[in-house]
Amino acid sequence: MSEITTLLKAAGGGDPRAADRVMALLYADLQRLAHGRLRRSGDITMLDTTSLVHESYLRMQRSGELAFPDRKHFLSYAARVMHTIVIDIVRARQADRRGGDALHITLNTEVGESVSRPDDEVLRVHEALQELAAAEPRLAQVVEMRYFGGLSEAEIAEALEVTERTVQRDWQKARLFLAMALK
Repeated sequence: MSEITTLLKAAGGGDPRAADRVMALLYADLQRLAHGRLRRSGDITMLDTTSLVHESYLRMQRSGELAFPDRKHFLSYAARVMHTIVIDIVRARQADRRGGDALHITLNTEVGESVSRPDDEVLRVHEALQELAAAEPRLAQVVEMRYFGGLSEAEIAEALEVTERTVQRDWQKARLFLAMALK
């Protein structure tokens, strides 16, 4: 059993020092995940990779979800948490942009509304991914781990306990589903 696996089990048992040690050992991997996630998001969030890593760690600590069987499962969950953080930021920005609780006045803005904004696209992808998760949960996991987490097909296959070819097929199916859902 590797040191990370041992520490993850201890962290799942409630040992805060083990959780901090896991974070220190996997910090570079979490930075890589965050960098990939933010690179794909463009300028949608005001976060940098360090902020996203730290915010995701704080959310994992608050949720108490620190019991993972191995490194791959931990990174998969971290990718999902990072995805959630980005979606939360986009939703908050959209609420602020729309005035929050301010008085709303309707104007004829058909031209402006027809242009897709990056925030809208991120939310559309998120909603399509939720539909995919309802229909095919494993396909949604593959998308989260590959697209949002930046994991390789081999890492995904190991985490989901399937073959790499199955991951490749799932990725193709998921891409088709999402392409159709986003039309």
